[in-house]
Amino acid sequence: MFELKGKTALVTGSSKGIGKGIALGLARAGADIILNSYTDEDEPEATVKQIERLGRRAAFIQADVTIEEDVGSMFDRIDRQFGKLDILVNNAGTSRSESILETDLASWRHIIDTNLTSSFLCAKCAMERMIPRSTGRIIQISSVVAHQGAVYGHVHYAATKSGMLGFSKSLARTAAPHGITVNAVAPGIIDTELLRSTHGASRLEQLAGTVPLGLGTADDVAAAVIFLASDEARYLTGVTIDVNGGLYYR
Repeated sequence: MFELKGKTALVTGSSKGIGKGIALGLARAGADIILNSYTDEDEPEATVKQIERLGRRAAFIQADVTIEEDVGSMFDRIDRQFGKLDILVNNAGTSRSESILETDLASWRHIIDTNLTSSFLCAKCAMERMIPRSTGRIIQISSVVAHQGAVYGHVHYAATKSGMLGFSKSLARTAAPHGITVNAVAPGIIDTELLRSTHGASRLEQLAGTVPLGLGTADDVAAAVIFLASDEARYLTGVTIDVNGGLYYR
């Protein structure tokens, strides 16, 4: 297993689902963890306690990562409480099931801000802290739709996930001279609470049938993130790891 002992990681949008899985995976690999969400309704303190039982330091910071002031305050608290940040995982994201004809400007801006602007704001704050130390890992959680487009509607979501890849490649060039790598993970269909709550059992079975290796898990995504965060990935930057079970080949 890749070793992250002594590292500190911030995972945005980590109160549930893929983000929570990534946070727990990083903790198992040895990292101290900052959980983040714009709300505490998913009981993140229970996850904090779970991480602490692994012998790691952990904290939950409630912040809206689409708001510059919230992001700045979150990073200031990380400075005070943890002293440094080694790993940023930009996972916060959302979508709405609507075609372009159903999408108004407010909806478009909401998805763009939540998925893409948040990545910019957090990466900027992380870079300010990583550059003086000449080390760091920034990892973007994109999606298979960045490569193939969304199946129905979700044009805003697909646009943001594609944008994250272009942002990652560009930022990787800026970050490399400072010893910082910037990479992305593009999950396919991942079995989460959200997926199960929005799809019935029969629909889940149909979805699994479209993927050669079946549905993925949050642990599958976390494994790719842990690798990219590790010293073993020191020579990888500007790349995207596809975690989609063979749903899409490129």
